[in-house]
Amino acid sequence: MLYGAIPGSDALRSNLARLYSTKVGTPLHKDNIRITPGGIAANQLVLYSLAGPGDHVISHYPTYQQLYSYPASLGAEVDLWKARPEKGWIPEIEDLRKMVRTNTKLIIINNPNNPTGAVMKKSWLQSVIDIAEEHNIPILCDEVYRPLFHSIQPMDPEFPPSILSMGYKNTIATGSLSKAYSLAGIRIGWVASRDPDLIEAFHRARDYSIISVSQIGDQIATFALSQDTIHGLLARNLQLARTNLAVLEKFMIKHDDYAEWIKPLAGTTAFIKFSRDGKPVNATDLCERLQEKTGVMLVPGDKCFGKEFKGYVRLGYVQEEDVLREGLEHLRQFLRKDFDDVKLSE
Repeated sequence: MLYGAIPGSDALRSNLARLYSTKVGTPLHKDNIRITPGGIAANQLVLYSLAGPGDHVISHYPTYQQLYSYPASLGAEVDLWKARPEKGWIPEIEDLRKMVRTNTKLIIINNPNNPTGAVMKKSWLQSVIDIAEEHNIPILCDEVYRPLFHSIQPMDPEFPPSILSMGYKNTIATGSLSKAYSLAGIRIGWVASRDPDLIEAFHRARDYSIISVSQIGDQIATFALSQDTIHGLLARNLQLARTNLAVLEKFMIKHDDYAEWIKPLAGTTAFIKFSRDGKPVNATDLCERLQEKTGVMLVPGDKCFGKEFKGYVRLGYVQEEDVLREGLEHLRQFLRKDFDDVKLSE
């Protein structure tokens, strides 16, 4: 078996181009897409190409750590554009306006958001584009959880289109089959832009890290994104997300003396804060004790998403329903029997 097509097969890129061309005046051509080994490699190509010493980057936060730590490792100065729970985990546009500098080379957003499940809606995206366009700054939108919008409907006038469909050429979208499509094992992601110069820069950068993706993975991805398959695949995952979110919401209501959240609108994760006696618990201690006693794994927010997220854990809720119910039952028993032993945050 030979190497696959370096940019990705024509069939896979054509299927992706069709998805980005729905309900837009100008279709996206397949040549404006490059296939990568997962979304992480797509982000890496963009950040490597656009950020370096002397550059300033603004990153949505909290989010996937790669999006702000990797450009910092390349020598760029990174400002965190912080979202807050009291604002529904939506960053303030005025904060972004104040952050922009003459050497700002990239604005990074993550929509839908990991870990909160928040959705940045259409008018918010337009406000970001207005600022970026004024200063000719590229926007990278990590859309890896798109289109798993389980709690906002496409007919909603604020339903968020892809960043590529907002009329600003200087935008970049990265995506993956790992999340919304439940195909993490084939390691297929992509980067897309309407600016051919950006795509050419990413294509050159990949020569230093990627030859091609697996031909087998490419073919599976092509099948998954074909018109005969994609609608059934997404319908299955959206229904699972809606069903499980309702299960999780009931759990949260029953345990609101311990736990609080902003209910997610999309994606597969929720960001939940656990407190006792009015103080956030030590999330790492909570997660370690829970896993040791029950086998249930949660991700400590202050360890993995930022020190300020004391008491927060990320919980993934889109798996088979019986698996979620079993995990929540273990968590319920832990909260009843062992929660008082969990340390409080300092």
